[in-house]
Amino acid sequence: MEKTVSDLATAVAGIEDGMTVMIGGFGGAGSPIELIHALIDRFHATGHPRNLVVVNNNAGNGHVGLAALIEAGMVRKLICSFPRSADPVVFTELYLAGKIELELVPQGTLAERIRAGGAGIPAFYTPTSYGTDLARGKKVEEFEGRPYVQERWLKADVALVKAELADTMGNLTYNKAARNFNPIMCMAAAETIVQARRIVPAGEIDPEIVITPGIFVRKVVEVPTPHQEEDLNLAKAAYPLEA
Repeated sequence: MEKTVSDLATAVAGIEDGMTVMIGGFGGAGSPIELIHALIDRFHATGHPRNLVVVNNNAGNGHVGLAALIEAGMVRKLICSFPRSADPVVFTELYLAGKIELELVPQGTLAERIRAGGAGIPAFYTPTSYGTDLARGKKVEEFEGRPYVQERWLKADVALVKAELADTMGNLTYNKAARNFNPIMCMAAAETIVQARRIVPAGEIDPEIVITPGIFVRKVVEVPTPHQEEDLNLAKAAYPLEA
């Protein structure tokens, strides 16, 4: 099945108010900056989507990418493991003002909750967070003399993902550490939207190196020269970017 779309606006056109959106990336590595910015453009043009629940490793940096999405007022709640990153000023100010919710999740637990969502596992147990505020109200069981906290799966309506190479059927590879959360988010979302540096005809990617099979992907758009979050922040950029 052909998965390619012609432009970024078309790729994000189906994201609606109140959806849960997983956004790949570990800091700037693997972050789909262009898809995020296209979603902001749609918001400025139409007023939608708003009240999003975003799942990401961190809370964004500077005034681009995820931070710009939050700054635009589009995010109601953030589920993440590391809200205090290099320059999280946007999230910090809104959180302290009571304008955005935070669900803090230990990083390994976040990854496993997403993986469980993609694997169809509704709950699992982990010793992480036992005895802390993060375990408050959660079920605790003892296994082999050690207490474990029950955690629930994480699923999403949409995942925004950055890949290195895609084919027209949505099979994906990633560039080194840019792989991070992206593959499991593809599995945990009802619809996965991918920006890829290069799209090739079906059959041109060796099946042995495919990381995300196309069955988990709905749309792919080619972005040959993607921005890198760290470079934009070094340049003190803010989205919308100046020409």
